[in-house]
Amino acid sequence: MQKITPCIWFNGRVEEALELYTTVFKNGKIKKVSHYEKGAPMPAGSVLTAVFEIEGQEFMILNGGPHFTPNEAVSFVIECNDQQEIDRYWNSLTANGGSESMCGWLKDPFGVSWQVVPKGLGDLLNQKDTEKSQKVMRALMQMKKLDIAKLKAAAE
Repeated sequence: MQKITPCIWFNGRVEEALELYTTVFKNGKIKKVSHYEKGAPMPAGSVLTAVFEIEGQEFMILNGGPHFTPNEAVSFVIECNDQQEIDRYWNSLTANGGSESMCGWLKDPFGVSWQVVPKGLGDLLNQKDTEKSQKVMRALMQMKKLDIAKLKAAAE
């Protein structure tokens, strides 16, 4: 059992989010859903909480209403093996109302922030040759969706 589970505050659209997350990521599954009962602050029968798993990581959604919204202060990093995987996650999470940001960050249609990065990015940014590392950082700072070939070229 996982000791720490991230909980994401939502204001409705929980079913849509569960559908997106469990189809975009491998091995996605909904594990548990609870609903509001009559007399609760949200409509009876609407989702209260949902626990789902993607890539072996459990998450919880709390359908808590309009009091809080996700923001960039917390994001989830997706480490990708190749450009095709970066493209797939990027395109899937920005579609239908998501938005692109800089340096591999994006917001999905529900306002949740993700950073889609290639495996080994840390190595490119932390080389012994600081000039090469700085070139990689400058290249990265110019990108929205990260381009592995351009990052590697900057490292040479």
